[in-house]
Amino acid sequence: MCRFLVYKGKDEILLSELILEPQHSILTQSYDSRLRLDTRRPHNGDGFGLGYYTSPTLGPAPCVFTSTIPAWNCINLHRLSAKTTSKLIFAHVRATTEGTLSDSNCHPFNYNSLMWMHNGNVGGWKYVKRSLAMGLQERWFSSVGGSTDSEWAFALFLDVLDRMGHDPDSVNLNKDGFGHAILRKAMLKTIEKLNALITAIPDKARKEKEEGLDCRSLLNFAISDGHSVICTRYVSSMTDEAASLYWSSGTSWQQDRGMKGRYQMERRDRGADIVLVASEPLTFERDDWVIVPTNSTLTIHKQAVMIHPIIDEFYNENPSYNRSTGFAVSQGQDATEEKERGVINGTVSGTIDATVDLTGPRP
Repeated sequence: MCRFLVYKGKDEILLSELILEPQHSILTQSYDSRLRLDTRRPHNGDGFGLGYYTSPTLGPAPCVFTSTIPAWNCINLHRLSAKTTSKLIFAHVRATTEGTLSDSNCHPFNYNSLMWMHNGNVGGWKYVKRSLAMGLQERWFSSVGGSTDSEWAFALFLDVLDRMGHDPDSVNLNKDGFGHAILRKAMLKTIEKLNALITAIPDKARKEKEEGLDCRSLLNFAISDGHSVICTRYVSSMTDEAASLYWSSGTSWQQDRGMKGRYQMERRDRGADIVLVASEPLTFERDDWVIVPTNSTLTIHKQAVMIHPIIDEFYNENPSYNRSTGFAVSQGQDATEEKERGVINGTVSGTIDATVDLTGPRP
């Protein structure tokens, strides 16, 4: 499986301070993924990608750079990161599950102002792909340039957004983009449609044990319109744990003097000038990172962080329910065993049932 990183800041940051320099940067995770449990494929070396939003004078679309070269071996990544700043950044290192090794299959994917990436898999994909593709409007079907389940899921998201009455081709967006509520609603609908497609897989196909058909999905998605960010940590199972996802916020992201690579999130007040979301923490400072609850969305809007549960057939309202880590582990993912009912800023994460603003320092 893959690893991804999201940065949203009040101010621009040099890409190298996220991508290259931290002790456990996403570059390091491409060859030394501490939470990667698949010993058969120990590296995330099937390409990488960066996406970042630039000055509004250059248009709403992000700049996206992808390569099939392993991140640790790409000199251009170092050159670019050392001279580029942005307020909103996506980064992704790939370990392929679907699709060939090509630039067109490297994340993040984008369409106009929208940028998308995925860590995980769509369950029963070989039986889902055709039905998904046939249900898309022509322009979203034609927008797919690669062969990954991740990009087809993005096409489904675009189709859903369009059918909701929000044209992804629109260039007349207001200053806040589509709005975080609309992006979140489209994300939930996309997950709902993927689950419905999987449910429709014939029983005969489900019984093909010799082919190892598994209909469970790991859907850690990230979407942005350049203003808001929606991330999900999701598994289509009542009993299994999702792939790992963490977040951190504070007033500044600083390297300790005299300690090369040792970054930490500083909190001088209750503000959240910086928000990070990552498959694996970028530092070994345990107090800097909070686990995103299983089957939840994380929204970043105007530097506020909000977490909502995804309430569907796989939701469990019992905060003490203990999910199995077996499925995520079998997919090469970490499924942290820490109890998600732990307190986040005084709010019990396992029982969140409404918008919860998690901005500010943790106790």
